Amino acid sequence: MRLSDLKPGETGLVVKILGHGAFRKRMLEMGFISGREVKVLLDAPLHDPVKYQIMDYEVSLRQSEADLVAVEPSSSDHASLTLNNHTNTILDRDCDETSQTKSHDLRTINIALIGNPNCGKTSLFNIASGAREHVGNYSGVTVDAKKGSFRYKGFKFNIVDLPGTYSLASYSPEELYVRRYLKDETPDVIINVVDGSNLERNFYLTTELIDMDRSMVIALNMADELEKAGKKLDYKTLGEMIGVPIVPTTARTGQGINELFDTVIRVYEGSEPSIRHIHVNLGNDIENSLTEIKDALKKDPHIGRHFSPRYLAIKLLEKDAEIENIVSKLPAGQKLIDLRDKKLTKFSELHPDGDINMAIANAKYGFIAGALTETMINSKKEEINSTHIIDTIVTNRLFGFPIFLTIMALIFWATFEIGSYPMEWIESMVTWLGDITREYAPDGAIKDLLADGIIGGVGGVIVFLPNILILYLCISFMEDSGYMARAAFIMDKLMHRLGLHGKSFIPLVMGFGCTVPSIMAARSIESRSSRIITILINPFISCSARLPIYVLLIGTFFPDHATLVFMGLYILGILVAAATARLLRRFHFGEDVTPFVMELPPYRVPTLKATLRHMWGKGEQYLRKMGGVILVASIAVWALNYFPRHNGEDSTIENLNDEKSIDMSRDSYLEMAGKAINPLLEPIGFNWRASVAALAGVPAKEIVVSTLGVLYTGEEDASTQSLSARLSTTNPHTGKPDFSAATALSFMIFVLLYCPCIATITAIVKETGNPRYGLFSVVYNTMVAWVAAFIVYRLALLI
Repeated sequence: MRLSDLKPGETGLVVKILGHGAFRKRMLEMGFISGREVKVLLDAPLHDPVKYQIMDYEVSLRQSEADLVAVEPSSSDHASLTLNNHTNTILDRDCDETSQTKSHDLRTINIALIGNPNCGKTSLFNIASGAREHVGNYSGVTVDAKKGSFRYKGFKFNIVDLPGTYSLASYSPEELYVRRYLKDETPDVIINVVDGSNLERNFYLTTELIDMDRSMVIALNMADELEKAGKKLDYKTLGEMIGVPIVPTTARTGQGINELFDTVIRVYEGSEPSIRHIHVNLGNDIENSLTEIKDALKKDPHIGRHFSPRYLAIKLLEKDAEIENIVSKLPAGQKLIDLRDKKLTKFSELHPDGDINMAIANAKYGFIAGALTETMINSKKEEINSTHIIDTIVTNRLFGFPIFLTIMALIFWATFEIGSYPMEWIESMVTWLGDITREYAPDGAIKDLLADGIIGGVGGVIVFLPNILILYLCISFMEDSGYMARAAFIMDKLMHRLGLHGKSFIPLVMGFGCTVPSIMAARSIESRSSRIITILINPFISCSARLPIYVLLIGTFFPDHATLVFMGLYILGILVAAATARLLRRFHFGEDVTPFVMELPPYRVPTLKATLRHMWGKGEQYLRKMGGVILVASIAVWALNYFPRHNGEDSTIENLNDEKSIDMSRDSYLEMAGKAINPLLEPIGFNWRASVAALAGVPAKEIVVSTLGVLYTGEEDASTQSLSARLSTTNPHTGKPDFSAATALSFMIFVLLYCPCIATITAIVKETGNPRYGLFSVVYNTMVAWVAAFIVYRLALLI
């Protein structure tokens, strides 16, 4: 809670000061340190300011200032209860007598991990907090803030992994997100994660954090790669030069993590000797302008609580849109903007061919280069760069596309062929469970529910778990190795011709796993139009939820051409996405002139632990769906198919031979619904059961197979058969199978392209900020799916 929440007469213990800069320094000087007791004496007549007693004197604070002081009630019972409520969710890292520390004695340190994309923030977050977030060797993995907590040496650490960003400007959504987080949340200590293999570029963000004047520690990550390159960095001297302690770490193995958090504690307590505030000199002309603007900003009492005046002054000179908006709302905002414009005019007169943004960047990179020259020794030995050698092959003009297509074909082959063996074992187990239930359970609705609803529905989907795991294993390896960024590089020109951005390729490839996170990953695309187009076409990329449908129908009707049909479906989805992108760019969005700037990280051999953890994380999600949405859906489908119960004597021979018209005296609720919508889908080869299964897939595509499992379970002569066999068995009412090769192909294409799942529609609306885009996906995708399925079905019948 905050100091402003306490009422007159109440007492609290100071936990931390949330502000920074001069405000934080003054509050610490006045005794507002961790553990100090402060009492609320009385409110002013207008309830602001408020008088407090701390130590042996009284102090007056405005409500806005008191709101920046975190406290806890001084009552030990209340404090103990408050923290003990969270004890079970904290990873206990204490391994000595400090683990006996009482909950209310723990001090809390809020940490924000900030760094360039692909610098190892998420790896550090995982090893520190014990979380299992996905780590990938390309930018854009962290698409939102991830939060974790743990205990270490008597402290509770709340740690947040922020999206990767190259600076703290307002150029991309990630930059705005990180900057707004620093403004609104005010973490106690920032851990600036720096990639040891690319120091100069990574330290540019460091200079911006120095401008902000925040408490900070630099984690020199991937320090092992720095050593392998034959470079020696005197990180202690460098830390003293820039006024920020530097700790070498290797987040992949955990090396240096304890030293890092020891340093964080010292910085938090103010006992770190290397801490000092410096200014990155930007040259006399810019510094003179900054000084005047900074002095003008300091006169406003609102400045300094969230951003340092120097940082704001620099961003004003850079014409940062959001900072300009913040300053313009100040009482003297217009005067500050006019002063800024005057300084920019003067700079232009002194440097007719110059650009102040470039001048600032040059000065900062000059500072970085100078600091590294003083503290780093480069190897004189010319080493062969393995990344360069691999890139000459996989990004080659002749071999790049064939290699990419070959890799994708191998992934599809492995998913189907290798996955078929464990799939058969699980399928046999599910069949055995169904047989046992039918043999020993007493007759009645409960028996039918267990055998047909739960085992038939959930069991029909769980058999595809091996295929899901293999697909994610392959995708995870591509991401972790660094090849995914090369795929985007290879595809950039093609993407551009389609009206997209090269960075669009990575979210699209991620769509092979799950559409929702791939839509969120589109945040890394700077261009709004390209970002929205990427989001809208992503549902056409076949996600893993559709995989069970493909495996079921391809294994049943196209076993000899499985890889070819698999590839065809995925390629069709890509082609429809490409055509849609082209149409959207031509008729709805204007031309995109955003340049393609994307980091190509060095190749790294993925650790087996990280790859398997990512694979199992997705498998775990799949299993949770088994016990959640799919179980509920299977029971609902069974109930709708089981009721209402009819007297068999009411059925006539004519009714038994009628599979199209609704018969209230014979049909179940589900059959009535299926027959009601079937006229719309009958032209593409669907019978009522296929129509119901497709409709059931709107909430989640995994439900399609479980629905088929329920609808095609229960016949006495088919109860021991696999779902695959039951689909191709002759329907006694029609004299032909419900599914043929043509129907199966039409069904798979329709499911590939039609209305996205509810979670995807929600993500589209959230990420675009416009409900109309969600409605567009539902209507447009379903229309495209029907037309494509109709064409393929009719052609298949002719063939």
